[in-house]
Parts: sequence; structure tokens; C-alpha cells
Amino acid sequence: MTQATSRPIVISAQGLTKRFGDITAVDGISFEVPAGESFGLLGPNGAGKSTTMRMIGGVSQRTSGSLSIMGLDPELQGPEVRAHLGVVPQQDNLDEELRVRDNLIVYGRYFGLPLSYLRPKADELLEFAQLVDKAKSRVDDLSGGMKRRLTIARSLINDPKLLLLDEPTTGLDPQARHILWDRLFRLKERGVTLVLTTHHMDEAEQLCDRLIVVDKGRIMAEGSPAALIRAHSTREVLELRFGTEHNHAAARTLQGIGERCEELPDRVLIYADDAEAALDAVAGRGLVPLTSLVRRSSLEDVFLRLTGRSLIE
Repeated sequence: MTQATSRPIVISAQGLTKRFGDITAVDGISFEVPAGESFGLLGPNGAGKSTTMRMIGGVSQRTSGSLSIMGLDPELQGPEVRAHLGVVPQQDNLDEELRVRDNLIVYGRYFGLPLSYLRPKADELLEFAQLVDKAKSRVDDLSGGMKRRLTIARSLINDPKLLLLDEPTTGLDPQARHILWDRLFRLKERGVTLVLTTHHMDEAEQLCDRLIVVDKGRIMAEGSPAALIRAHSTREVLELRFGTEHNHAAARTLQGIGERCEELPDRVLIYADDAEAALDAVAGRGLVPLTSLVRRSSLEDVFLRLTGRSLIE
């Protein structure tokens, strides 16, 4: 799958495959990412997202297919690729023996960058990450959100053209997630190409211009969040809970209301363009749910439609 664009292509993957013995983690996926785009890989744990990121970063060799990063093969020209790459791993791997500011400077030395560049750059990144007052603090004294912002700041020490973020907000509270989203949006405004993996639909909707929905190593759909929702779901969703022992029977009675009905272990979903009208129809059939919720469709609904299961299981 490709996307027509006049911007230069930063990542081009064609038939990208990765096998571990008899297990196929990435199964012949194809996609392109133009410069300046925020591109997402959305899917549940084990879908092949992190494996794809490792191949892009040049730390895992592909089994077959082609992969080009800024016109270079990451397997053959790894150092050249990594010189223009920033990586935010799924788990923070900060040096806890160093102070906050020193984490940035020491990391920059790995790129061979001079101290005359690193000292002012570290101060600039601490301001960007809202960590100026923590510059001399120990890493252990930082909150989870602060550590995540420091990890992102560290990944920017070499002014990368491409930033890879693997599950950037996993484990953070809502406030810390929104602060991090703001920092990433600012990077996008500067023209940095972002590639992120996530299983959080709201994160994908907030951050991604375009994304691929991945399951079991394969691409199920590709497009902008809004386009995917329009193509694979209705405008609204009615969530109903009748109790664990009663959802199944209720789902059978609800068939025919709205465009379709989905039964999950803890609730029943009715997809309709007018969910309030669907709720009236439920009452008309003599059913009284324990709880009801009208909401707009999300990428979670897209994934459920494409795979028959939830993003987070």
C-alpha cells in the first residue's frame, strides 16, 4: 500500500517480512511514509509493530522484502541511517547513574558530537521537554511522565529527520500523556517525520496523519483516522450493558437495530448513524440496559470490524 505525495519519501517498505523460526511476525507488509508526516502503526500487542520498528531502525534484519530509509538500506548502511534517526524505545533506558542534563550530553557523545554543540543543545532540549528545573536531578527522582519526556529529548540530541516512537505513552497517566502529545505535535510542526506504534486509539487519532491497522503481522487497512472510521464504521455507537449473564440474550433481541450489532464479553455495541434513535428502538423492544452510552465511532471500532476482536485484549 502506498500514498501518493509530492514530498520526498522517508520510508519505503515493500513486501517486508520477518520470521522467527516458524513464527511470521511481519507478513509481507508494504507502506511509504513521506517527509513531515506523522505515521502510525496501530494494533494489539504481538501484531508485529515493534518488530517493524526494529527493522526500520536497523537493529533487526528482515527475512525478505525491501526497506529503504531516506534512500538507504538500514542493513547495509546502518550507521548512516542512525545518524539521522531518533529512537524512543518502549521502555525508558535512561542512565540512572547520571543527572538529567548529563544523560543528554553523554548520549550525544555517542554520535561524536562536540561539547560546544551539546551543552547549548542539552539546555534547549530541557526547555522543550519542560525539565529545566530538573537539570541537576537524579533520574530516579523523576516521575514516569518526566522520564518519558527526557527519553524523547535524548532522542533529539542529533537533530534527527526521523523519530521512531514505540508505544510512547504506555503506563502514563492521562495528564502526562497529554503533555507528551503536545511535545510530539510541536516536533511535527517543526517538520520532523514521526513514526509511532500504539494500541491506544485516542493516541492514534490525536497524533497520526495516516496509519496502518496491523494484526498478526499483516496490514488490515490504511488511511487517515477519519477516513478509516468513515469506511469501516458508522457515525455513532450505542454501548449497552445488561450484565454478564444477560448480554448474549439481549444481543439476539437487538439484531436489526442500526447497521449492525456486536457482542463483546462485557457489553453489546449497536452501530448506527443516530445512536439516540437506536436507544429508543432498544426501549421499544422492552429491554432495559443497566447502562447505556452514546459515543462517536473510533479506531477501536474499525479494528473490531476488521478483525472481530478488540485492540486491547
